[in-house]
Amino acid sequence: MDADALSDARRPEWERLDQLSRTRRLNGEQIDELIVRYRAASADLAELKTSVGDSPQGAYLSTILAAARLRLTGAGDGFVAQASRFFALQLPAALFRVRRTTGVIAVAFVLIWALSAAWIAADPSRIAVLGPPDVLQQYAEEDFVAYYQPAASFAGMVWTNNAWLAMQCVLFGVTGVWPVWLLMQNALGLGTATAVMSAYGHLDTMILHILPHGLLELTSIFVAAAAGLHLFWAWAAPGHRTRGQALASEGRALATIAIGLVFALALSGLVEGFVTGSALPWPVKIGIGAAALAVFLFYMLFTGRRAVRRGESGDLVEYEAGTPTLTAG
Repeated sequence: MDADALSDARRPEWERLDQLSRTRRLNGEQIDELIVRYRAASADLAELKTSVGDSPQGAYLSTILAAARLRLTGAGDGFVAQASRFFALQLPAALFRVRRTTGVIAVAFVLIWALSAAWIAADPSRIAVLGPPDVLQQYAEEDFVAYYQPAASFAGMVWTNNAWLAMQCVLFGVTGVWPVWLLMQNALGLGTATAVMSAYGHLDTMILHILPHGLLELTSIFVAAAAGLHLFWAWAAPGHRTRGQALASEGRALATIAIGLVFALALSGLVEGFVTGSALPWPVKIGIGAAALAVFLFYMLFTGRRAVRRGESGDLVEYEAGTPTLTAG
């Protein structure tokens, strides 16, 4: 076959395909024409490749076909558009979906914290088991407060530690055990510390040092645990989907929470690193922590509700996640 002869014969059709690919708006008839000409040009390219191998005519036609294919299949959004969609729709929608589970976890955590603290503090012998009196007194009077020293390195340390805990809750949530164990461990640890501080008359000091950063920090961990348990439930009760499909869909949606909580915990880390141990008046410190929590809850509940009403679930768009398999029933 003569490549030049084929090119001369088909060039008007190729140029028409190129023109359709570059047209900004296509009507139904033009879209049908684009598909027909794309198939014909693909056959021409196959014939060129089979007969003469690589050739200038084949390279020219490949360029036209690439543009036509992109017009038919679409293209992914740019980074700015993806970031905007993530923070405006995907993340708040995913957060909104776990709001009720987050509330249940928060209530259970506080109850375990309070009950364990009350149980330990009720009997001096239980306090004594925790360590020598002089060590416990030093912890209550000096070490607890000394931990909160304003520093960038301290803020970075608590941020990375809390972000790691949040990611564990989400990523290992499919077990159904890990988030519960992690929360129980932390609630009992806080209960023990509360009992010691109360026994030595410094409960007010502990409350004042936890409230500024703890409001947002603990809420973020509760959200992460809720996301992990939702992932477990998708595996345990997939509904009409297969377990693989349920895990893939929920995993993509809820993994956005782990990414979003990195930013929430960064803010909490800044408050803990530079506000909690600062010389600011306590009402100002607690007010800063409450304001940070209020912003997060507004984003989660108000912005999230609007995103869900627009049909968002937190999952990727079909172009990014792949077309789902349709099933009957």
